[in-house]
Amino acid sequence: MTRSRRKELGLSCMLNTEVGALLAVIRDSNSGFYHRPDEGCDPWILQSLKSLRALLFNPQQEWHAIHPCVYLSPFLDVLQSDDVPAAATAIALQSVLKILQLEVFSDRSPGAREVINLAVTAITSCKLEKTSPMAEDAVMMRILHALIALMRHSASVLLTDHSVCTVVNTCFQVCFFSSCCHQVVQQSANRSDSLQRSAKYTMHELIQIIYSRLLDIEVNEWENSESDSEDNNMESGYGIRSAIDIFHFLCSLLNVVDIVESDGVTYQSVDENTQAFALYLINSAIELSGDSIGKHPKLLRMIQDDLFHHLIHYGTTSSPLVLSMICSTVLNIYHFFRRYIRLQLEAFFTFVLFKVATSGRSPQLQEVAVEGIINFCRQPSFTIEAYVNYDCDLTFKNVFEETGKLLCKYAFPTGGHMSSIQFQAFEGLALIFHTIADNIDREDDSSSWGPYPVELSGYRPFWEEKLPENDGETWVEFVRYRKLQKRKILIAGNHFNRDNKKGLEYLKISQLISDPPDAKGYALFFRYTPKLDKTMIGDFLGDPDSFHLHVLREFTNTFEFSGMVLDSALRNYLETFRLPGESQKIQRILEAFSEKFYEQQSSDLFVSKDAVMILCYSIIMLNTDQHNPQVKKKMTEEDFIRNNRAINGGNDLPREYLSELFQSISNNAISLDQSGVSVDMNPSRWIQLINRSQIIQPFILCDFERRLGRDTFAAIAGPSLATLAAVFEHSDEEEILHECIEAMFSVARIAKFGLEDTLDELLCSFCKFTTLLNPYASSEETLYAFSHDMKPKMAILAVFTIANAFKDSIRGGWRTIFECLLKIKRLKLLPPSTFEPDNIDPQLKTADSGANLLTSQDQKSRNTRHGSGIMAKFLNFTSMESVEEALNLGLNELEQNMRIIQQCRIGSIFSTSSNLPVESLLDLGRCIIFAAGGKGQKFNTLIEEEEIIVFCWELISSLTLANAHRLSTFWPRYHDYMVEVTQFPLFSSQLFCGKAIISLMKMCIKLLSTNELGGSEETFFKSINFMWRTDKDILDTCSEFLLQSTSKIITDYPDKLQTQLGWALVLHLLSVTGRLPETYDRGVTSLIKLMSDGTHITKVNYPNCIDCAFGFVALKHSLVDNNIKIMDLMAESAGLLIEWYRAAYLDPSGAGGNNSGGSGNNEGLKFYNPINLFQRLGESLRKTSLARREEVRNHAVSSLKKSFILAEDLLFIPANCVNSFYNVIFAMVDDLHEKMLQYSKKTEREARSMEGTLKLAMEVLTEVYLHFIKPISESPSFRTFWLGILRRMDTCMKADLGDFGESKLPDLIPDLLKKIVIKMKDKGILRQDGHDDLWDTTYYQIKWIAPALTDELFAET
Repeated sequence: MTRSRRKELGLSCMLNTEVGALLAVIRDSNSGFYHRPDEGCDPWILQSLKSLRALLFNPQQEWHAIHPCVYLSPFLDVLQSDDVPAAATAIALQSVLKILQLEVFSDRSPGAREVINLAVTAITSCKLEKTSPMAEDAVMMRILHALIALMRHSASVLLTDHSVCTVVNTCFQVCFFSSCCHQVVQQSANRSDSLQRSAKYTMHELIQIIYSRLLDIEVNEWENSESDSEDNNMESGYGIRSAIDIFHFLCSLLNVVDIVESDGVTYQSVDENTQAFALYLINSAIELSGDSIGKHPKLLRMIQDDLFHHLIHYGTTSSPLVLSMICSTVLNIYHFFRRYIRLQLEAFFTFVLFKVATSGRSPQLQEVAVEGIINFCRQPSFTIEAYVNYDCDLTFKNVFEETGKLLCKYAFPTGGHMSSIQFQAFEGLALIFHTIADNIDREDDSSSWGPYPVELSGYRPFWEEKLPENDGETWVEFVRYRKLQKRKILIAGNHFNRDNKKGLEYLKISQLISDPPDAKGYALFFRYTPKLDKTMIGDFLGDPDSFHLHVLREFTNTFEFSGMVLDSALRNYLETFRLPGESQKIQRILEAFSEKFYEQQSSDLFVSKDAVMILCYSIIMLNTDQHNPQVKKKMTEEDFIRNNRAINGGNDLPREYLSELFQSISNNAISLDQSGVSVDMNPSRWIQLINRSQIIQPFILCDFERRLGRDTFAAIAGPSLATLAAVFEHSDEEEILHECIEAMFSVARIAKFGLEDTLDELLCSFCKFTTLLNPYASSEETLYAFSHDMKPKMAILAVFTIANAFKDSIRGGWRTIFECLLKIKRLKLLPPSTFEPDNIDPQLKTADSGANLLTSQDQKSRNTRHGSGIMAKFLNFTSMESVEEALNLGLNELEQNMRIIQQCRIGSIFSTSSNLPVESLLDLGRCIIFAAGGKGQKFNTLIEEEEIIVFCWELISSLTLANAHRLSTFWPRYHDYMVEVTQFPLFSSQLFCGKAIISLMKMCIKLLSTNELGGSEETFFKSINFMWRTDKDILDTCSEFLLQSTSKIITDYPDKLQTQLGWALVLHLLSVTGRLPETYDRGVTSLIKLMSDGTHITKVNYPNCIDCAFGFVALKHSLVDNNIKIMDLMAESAGLLIEWYRAAYLDPSGAGGNNSGGSGNNEGLKFYNPINLFQRLGESLRKTSLARREEVRNHAVSSLKKSFILAEDLLFIPANCVNSFYNVIFAMVDDLHEKMLQYSKKTEREARSMEGTLKLAMEVLTEVYLHFIKPISESPSFRTFWLGILRRMDTCMKADLGDFGESKLPDLIPDLLKKIVIKMKDKGILRQDGHDDLWDTTYYQIKWIAPALTDELFAET
């Protein structure tokens, strides 16, 4: 036997069995239903069954080729017969179920369409006689099984829309009413739970089958029309029409009510079981059909209108179960159709979630509402999309901001343990933080980081701009600009409520309104700005000014009254402002309303706008009459109708219409004073919402962008940080504390994108939980609190971990962080290896952070809050397991605390600060410098104060060396901070300046060694100079260190010093610190080395070298040999002046000569003129010639002579020679003569010694004069100069040593004069036939000084 034949035979046997069973039941006389044919029984049923049996075992029979009616109709007839017993009906249902399950026919079988629809008709209209409830339930159960088998059959696609709707309707009736539509026998009202559960399950299966097919249904023209009649194309089977009708039916189930009688009073109560089941089915339909519903306009409109209206209406009054189902339904709709429900979604949040969560509802309802909000927040795109679509649109509420604030309100602790709703709200808030952080802090995100500020640049009408599609940079800028406009409008609203003129003026100042103002701008400002004073709006709109009337028309045009009855439209209109009390203002406002309502009326009820206006007046009067307690005699309905006769163009309005208006006003007053009135979603407001939804821009789908993500969090940053800190403070559960830390890290990740103030506030908030900032606790109490509580440890580790990771974004928060650091230092918890500035390689811009708990690379590459990143390490270290591990290792309390501090990686904050923004670097440095100066500090002992100051300067050093590459950008401000510190009232100059100069000199050597001092040398040395000048005593207390530092600089890095101030300070410190006997040798050795080499002596440092040399020579305890060596070097340095002078003229471009001062030679000639430098040299030697030791004085005079001779090429100009003589040699002679006279009153030895030096000086004067006689003689002031020489010769001739005898100078002077005069004669300078009186003057002067020379020198006279 073939396989096909075996199948055919099996079907025949099955049908034979079913027919036999059915005939047996019908014929069973004991059933009481057997009727003989002659007793009126319809023989057709028995005949059809017998005929079917006769066909069963035909060898040529092929069941799939036979019309299905042949073998199915007899069973269907039994189902619809009134004469068969209940048992026969049950067997017939079972037979039909078998035929359907075995797929005896398919959708391609002949007659399949006809028989499948006949089966639906038969099953849904089968007749039952009343028997026992159990038997009836069994039959109904088989009906349900048959219906589901019908819809699962392959031929079910051939069912008509009507048949499908009939199937669903029958199943629903079994479910809730336990009776089919056409049942003859009345069923009991209560059925078994199992039957109802089966019916609900079947209903769910039917919905799944029907709406899963929606994906394959194409849109037809009928769906785009407003007509409800469809082209009855029977060939295509069921489709969108049945889907629409069934969905409409499901929506209507939400409005099912029960009639309840209590104490003789009948009232309606919502059937929550039906609502819950309907919502369950609606959710299934949406979940299965997905976004394909959006392709079918009628179905989509049903979701937008009917479904959402019911969801919002019942959302605030339902049970927790129904509310939860409503929230799930809206969430599903959001997933698939949010582009089409922008207004509806806002209304759901406003009128359901926010209202339930904030009003005095039961805690269970509030918890469900909060959970509903959190479920939305769990969606990856909701946060940014809510912000863009609502918070950044002027005509919408701030949905996201309100969501965040609501979660903050519920999460904020109120004392004691956190309740479930508080914990739930906090989790939702943290979820928002994590979502924003994970989406904007991504390594693969190459979008712009800034700029973050937005400015209103020019006038742009806010009411004309539509949000563009998400197309990149332009879109982002537009969204942020719109948000700024909205924020400005809210500010204007606050001004308006205080003074309406100032508020409107602010709109113009903020460039939101043109100047002169635009009426539409004012209208939209009044219409959509929340919390405006409605009385002021009404007064403005009712003003008779033409501009105000224009604003009134534009304001009225913002309303959509289509589909509304008059009283509903008037209610909506008047709730946006308070109707003025003046009759003329009322008239103007009602005229504008009437005109708009008349234009948009959906029927031709009113013949003119005047009729509308008259009726509006009448409604307002009726409202006052009915609801004013002072009116004793109330208007009746007949009075109202009579008062409004013939107002419609001379005709009456329909009595029914006026009656409905009367009843509406009587039962529900129009509130003319809307202040403090809770706004509900009434039908008229819903109609307005639907009308508006047809003209607004659809919901914009968008992804996170860094600037928008940052702005999104900024909207809720304030309350979020307060809530986060409060939860951490009041919670003791480890899980919650870890949640807080995770949220803290996410906030920090967001704040780095331009929210520096937020990060500062976050860090300051958590620093107080470290217990380190309590000013009233002693060190012992602080240490005890820190050691015996995990929360301070978590806080300190979190603070410093964030400071490491996000230090680029910290500004003012550094102050609090540094206070914690100082407290750690005082408590001796800081590991010794935390700061090692001397071991830091300044060449490295960033430190190796591979072993750090947190590095900048960690922060960039790990963008999730779990895993192996920051939080994983943090949570692992702060867990209880970590504490137990420490105890098992035998760590004592101090070691455990230091282990925590070590994990903070405090040192890396400073050593890896090379990329800190300048502003952050300045704030950090300011905190440290001010702390070193004692601001905000209270020291117990002098030792503690010294330790803290040293510690602060170590940090400054670490910070400076890490940022040496940009020293010039921050060090000038650091210098200003140091100056500011010295002005503090309790400033301790000795400690601060002493430690500061030591640290500064160390830094200086480091920077010079790496050649990074560069252009900041001037400012840096300015700080060192300021320190020692503030407290000069430090030159003594720190002399040894300063001498070592300056000697090292001069010895090792002389080529790195580039500025005059640098050289001046270094050489001055060398001179000052080397004056002590114990430091002299090292200092003078360094100086001699510098001057002997000569390579590093430049025009910049030459004066300082001379001054330093003079300082060492002038020391009383200096060695003569050293002094002689130094003076020789000083004299020889005149050769350098010649080189620079020549280079300046031979190479004017500045390429030649030793010019390591960093300035060109032209500048050098101006500021470092070699003539001036030479006079500086001469001045030093001149001063040295007055030393008390004769060897030093005499060598100084000799060195002066040597320097003049070496500088011959420099002094060839007469003016240079004359000036140098006056300033140096003449001054030296005068000073020595004065000194000799002073010593003549002391001892003879000192007087004679000084006389010898003066004698040597006169010889030097003579020799130098004769050496430069030619250029000097060419000077215009030569006569005066010559008289100066003669005057000094005369003075020496008359030198008097008093009691010590005669001077030996008179023996020398004549010889010198003779030598000079002879030379002058030889040179032709002194001639008797000269044109001037120089000869005669000289003659008389010499005759006065040394008469004996007159005859010899002036024989011609």
